[in-house]
Amino acid sequence: MKREVIQTLDGSTTIHLEEWDECYHSKHGAIQEARHVFIQNGFSLFEDKPISILEIGFGTGLNAFITFLESDEKKQSINYVGVEVYPVAANEVLMMNYVAELGADSYKDVFKKMHESNWDEIIGLTDAFTLTKRKQFFQEIDDIETFDLIYFDAFGYRVQPELWSTEIFKRMYDALKPNGVLVTYAARGVVKRSMIEVGFSVEKLAGPPGKREMFRARKVM
Repeated sequence: MKREVIQTLDGSTTIHLEEWDECYHSKHGAIQEARHVFIQNGFSLFEDKPISILEIGFGTGLNAFITFLESDEKKQSINYVGVEVYPVAANEVLMMNYVAELGADSYKDVFKKMHESNWDEIIGLTDAFTLTKRKQFFQEIDDIETFDLIYFDAFGYRVQPELWSTEIFKRMYDALKPNGVLVTYAARGVVKRSMIEVGFSVEKLAGPPGKREMFRARKVM
């Protein structure tokens, strides 16, 4: 499948899959989307305490890197697990401009280490932030009450509806601790119905630039 690195409207880059006409991040702004969906409406709910985060779709590492920057500023301890079956190629990683666009030159080695570190190993990026990249199909996730927060950033329902199934969301529900939270850029009715079916309480929030709405789901116990 042909892939190309493109610039989004906020100046940050993403990868475009031509055959699907699908991007790893929003064309309206990769960084803006990550901050709005995953930080503002997810991570910010867990201030001042250690948390474990599961990312569904590690991809370019943008969500992980922004989370690292936010947690480092707040001196917050994070256990971060990113799941990905098909890692982004090294040459594509080099074309991502996140370090510059985020004004994070002093952390460029951290972004590099995120991508160069071994898969399926726990890596300490700092004393407070550990990263584990798991090369795993989403259907194989079997964690039980392990995570406080899930970033659900799979490719869209239009191109991979199987990743938004009731089966997958049951695995997400099981992986969350009681009162855990899942956030995603998606806002389709079929996705909401699957979330509710497995037990989530779902709320619709304002979406990032270029998208009207998004979902936040809670494992209410």
